[in-house]
Amino acid sequence: MPDFRILGPLSVRDNLLLGSYSCKKTGNKMQLQEDLARIHTMFPILQERSEQRAETLSGGEQQMLAIGRGLMANPRLLMLDEPSLGLAPALVDGIFDVLIELNRL
Repeated sequence: MPDFRILGPLSVRDNLLLGSYSCKKTGNKMQLQEDLARIHTMFPILQERSEQRAETLSGGEQQMLAIGRGLMANPRLLMLDEPSLGLAPALVDGIFDVLIELNRL
């Protein structure tokens, strides 16, 4: 299984929140909630699994989490290296659909 550099023992939610840490948004709860809602809209499964340990997610779900964590920082540029590596074709389509939509923003 590919290594997406998620923090396995932490919950899905905590992994996402760590993505916003570098932006110093940790004190702005309203902004954090808006950013989490945006990620949950893109990847609904992450909301369903928010309290689940990240290491128990499937490969595709871990990839979604890694992308979502990167997006929590509201970057101007997000670079991905082989975002479909090791994923089932159905999950690849879903991830690329989100990436295409992000590119339009």
